[in-house]
Amino acid sequence: MDLQLVRTFLEIISAGSFVEAATRVNVTQSAVSLRVKRLEDELGQTLFTRSKSGIELTPAGEKFERFARSLLKVWEEAKYQIAVPADYSTILSIGCQHSLWPKLGGRWLRLLERQLPDTAFKAEVGMPERLLRMMVQGTTDIAIMYTPQARPGLRVEEIVKEELILVAADPYYPARLDDRYVFVDWGDEFAAMHAIHFIDFDLPRTSLAIGPLAINFIVDQGRAGYFPARLVKPQIDAGLLHAVAGAPVFPFPAYVIWNSERDRQLIDTALAALRTVAGIVDDEQGGILDDAVINLDSVGAKLQS
Repeated sequence: MDLQLVRTFLEIISAGSFVEAATRVNVTQSAVSLRVKRLEDELGQTLFTRSKSGIELTPAGEKFERFARSLLKVWEEAKYQIAVPADYSTILSIGCQHSLWPKLGGRWLRLLERQLPDTAFKAEVGMPERLLRMMVQGTTDIAIMYTPQARPGLRVEEIVKEELILVAADPYYPARLDDRYVFVDWGDEFAAMHAIHFIDFDLPRTSLAIGPLAINFIVDQGRAGYFPARLVKPQIDAGLLHAVAGAPVFPFPAYVIWNSERDRQLIDTALAALRTVAGIVDDEQGGILDDAVINLDSVGAKLQS
């Protein structure tokens, strides 16, 4: 069986449509339809039904989904074992969202290297959607990200209780927001909370989708935006950014997601190491927020004088 057909089948399920699946696998919609037709011909069963409301798996499609995931996982496991470098007994593939790498992902990898001397590592840094696809396909064993999605065979645990704080290049920036404010897209939950707390604020002129890349823009252009406290600690320490007095703080937890069918001992060791690093990050974030409160008090005193 052509595994490309299997991957396309699973991508359609994940995307919810042939059109979106075509975008994800970088082919035309007609090519996706052709692949599904070939797969259905091989199986002798119809896998999808299509209607105006979208697509749905047929009973045969629902049964095949479990086998499709198993096929890919077995194939990826075979590739992993063959690709293990000399002098190492196994390989662990980890993933990390861009904005979690500096303080969490990189530390985690360094600790794993010390604790697992017989293990080789493959690290992938990317956006949540891509990391999740790699988890589903079996090319990544364990990953850390914001806003994960439940998938068969994958388990999820909250790992860091982060906070999004409003920071600005101007130490006297107002909490009510103005035209210097840049909306950084931290997901649907943040957008909903933001709309509730800033109900009188019109849509911002500028929005940015990738948080870590937005920091330089905020600093260089003298702007303001919401970021995880841990992520902007270097800029706050350097006096390039300042916590905004009176601005609401939004919860923004990070999660670890892992393949429950992978080597249990290896995954348990990786999880324990990540929890250790997460504890350090939590302590650091508490310090950042404490310092921010002190800074906010001093700014408030200056504004009143």
